Amino acid sequence: MSVAEAKRTDLSAFLRTRRERITPEMVDLAPGPRRRTPGLRREEVAQLAGVGVTWYTWLEQGRPINASAQVLDAIARTLRLDTAERQHLYRLAGQAQTPDDTDSGQVTPEMRQILDRLGDMPAVVANSRCDALAWNAAYAALFPEMVSAPEGERNSLWYTCLTPAPMTMLLNRDQELARAVAVFRGAYSRHVDDPCWQDFVRRLSSESAEFARLWARQDVAEPGPRVKRFKHVELGELRFSTTSLTAVAEIRLIVYTPMDDATREAMRTLLEKGEPAR
Repeated sequence: MSVAEAKRTDLSAFLRTRRERITPEMVDLAPGPRRRTPGLRREEVAQLAGVGVTWYTWLEQGRPINASAQVLDAIARTLRLDTAERQHLYRLAGQAQTPDDTDSGQVTPEMRQILDRLGDMPAVVANSRCDALAWNAAYAALFPEMVSAPEGERNSLWYTCLTPAPMTMLLNRDQELARAVAVFRGAYSRHVDDPCWQDFVRRLSSESAEFARLWARQDVAEPGPRVKRFKHVELGELRFSTTSLTAVAEIRLIVYTPMDDATREAMRTLLEKGEPAR
């Protein structure tokens, strides 16, 4: 399958899943007779967006047709796409400028200096594929298994998907994993022709049925601040707010800030012990 064909296949699946989540009532349409599929019909999307039914059907079927930015914008409004989903739609349809691939994994001395100065605040430099490129001692104390994993598996998405749920410390795992996959999906559309990204998705889909299920949902999201809650077997609940700062291009500095005194004390204890957090 060529890159263009792969994008059209993803575009087809994306439009279908977005259409199925919009009910007639949400767009002031009568429910009508019994529907065989959830959400809007193709002809209803075409009507609301002001495009031809045949043209929209071909677009959703992944046929090689041209779609202007104006038409894509009308479809995005009809399907109530958010910012991340709208950008994803434009990229798949070939209307967005693809940034230069500077996601090369370069960690500068300045980045390492910042990491080291964050003390008991876990921090990691990661690329948009979720590979951990550099980290400080606090991050290693919190996630020892991940930072010691083999090359290619030192990846937060891989780690979360393949760590058995009863063993993971992450309390709101289901919610956070679904969002992480959605953020990854948004980044993937910028690298769909990259064999490294393609291989990563194939391997993770093969190893994790959970990832494969979430990947098929076609959800897209943007990176942003989160609240992460962990359960340590000895130190109890740890609560962090995470901040993602863009360093260069698609390289991000992600900082875990303790949200309470108990979490700050727990991190100091972990650093003093120098023992893995479990």
